[in-house]
Amino acid sequence: MRCNGFSHVLLILLLAGCGGAGTRDDSASDLAASRQVSAEGSAAIAGANREAARRAAIDNAVDAASARLRRGNRGDQLISDIKVVDEWQDGAVYHVQVLAMLADSERCVSPYRKKIVATGFPIMNADQLSGSESQDLYSGIPREINNRLMETGDFIGRNLTNAALYARPDIAPELVPAEGSGESMVLNVARQQNAQFVLSGVIRDFRIESTEYVRGTGVLADLKSLVRDFVGRRSVGIDVFVYDGFTGALLFQQRYTDSIVGDVSLPTGYTVGSDRFNATPAGHKIDEIITQASEDIHKMFGCYPFATRVARVESGRVVIAAGAQDKVKAGDKLMVYPLAQNRADTGLGDPSGILTIVDVSAATAVGQMDAGAAIVRPGDWVKSFQSR
Repeated sequence: MRCNGFSHVLLILLLAGCGGAGTRDDSASDLAASRQVSAEGSAAIAGANREAARRAAIDNAVDAASARLRRGNRGDQLISDIKVVDEWQDGAVYHVQVLAMLADSERCVSPYRKKIVATGFPIMNADQLSGSESQDLYSGIPREINNRLMETGDFIGRNLTNAALYARPDIAPELVPAEGSGESMVLNVARQQNAQFVLSGVIRDFRIESTEYVRGTGVLADLKSLVRDFVGRRSVGIDVFVYDGFTGALLFQQRYTDSIVGDVSLPTGYTVGSDRFNATPAGHKIDEIITQASEDIHKMFGCYPFATRVARVESGRVVIAAGAQDKVKAGDKLMVYPLAQNRADTGLGDPSGILTIVDVSAATAVGQMDAGAAIVRPGDWVKSFQSR
C-alpha cells in the first residue's frame, strides 16, 4: 500500500509539472500577443489624391496601434515594426490595416540604414592647440562619431572631414553662405554625398588654464612652478550639430563640456580613436564626449524616417539612390515627393505617388510608381512611411 500511495503522489507531481509548463507557454504566448496588435486606419480621398489619403490612413492606423499597445506596456517603449497587411478603397475613403509590434528595448529597430556625412570640427581659437600637439581633433572627432554611428547598424557614414561648414566658427551653427552661391552649404554637401544628414561641429574650448602666476613663495611655490607644464587643468567644450540634408534645417544641437586634470597635452601624431590617444587624460575625456554624442544622435535619429533621392527615370522605371546597403528590399513601398522648384520652399508638398520596389542592387533600387502617379524626375525625394 505504501508503494501504491507513493505512485499516486508521483503521478500528481508529474501532472502538476506538466500543467505548470503549459501555463508558462501560455504566459509566453500572452506576452507576445500583448506586444503586437492589428489596427485599421482610414482617410477621406480629397479630389483625386489617392496617395495622400493612403498616407493619412497609415498614420491613422499607426496612431491607433500605438495607443492600444501602450495600454498594457511601459509608456517609454517604441514600436519597432509596422507592416501594411491590407488596404482597400471604399467609395471616397481609403482604408488600411497594419500590424505593429513593440521593440524589446527603449530603442526601436530601424527598417533602413540612413546616410550621414561628417564634416570637420574647426577649433574656434586656434592658439589653444599648439603645433606640438595632435592636429587630428579637427577631422578625428567627427570621424569617430561617424564610426560609432555606423557600428550601430542603423547608419551609413561618409567622411568629408577635410572640409568645414563654418567660415565663422564663433557664430556656428549659423552658416555664412559662400559668395555668389544661392544654395545652403548643407544642401550642397548632402546632395554631393547623397546623404540624409550632415554632421558638423565646433571645438568651442580647449583652453589650458593659465600657469603664469604661481601663488606663494618658498619650496612649495618652486615645486608648483616646476610641474606646471606637466600637471594642469584644461577645459573642453565641443558643439555638435546635425542638419537635415533635404531641407538644411538644424535638427540636433548639443554642447558637451568637461575638464582635464593632470597631463593635459595631446602629443603630435596621436590620432583620435587610437589606443594611445585614449590612454592620455585629454584623449580619454574627448573619447567620452564622442561616445555620449554618438549615443545622443543615435537615440534621436535611429528611427527617423528614411529618405533618399530619385537618381534617374528610365522607361517608367524609377531608380533611387539607395539599395541593399540601406536595407531596401523588393516589395517595399516608399512615398515620392517632387523636388521644390523654389529653393525657399523646403517643406514636403503633395506627394507624387507611391513607389513599389521591384529590384534591388547594392547601392540602388528600381521601382514602379502606382497608377495615377504624377511625373517623377531625378532629384525628387523618396521617403519611408513614419515608424514611431
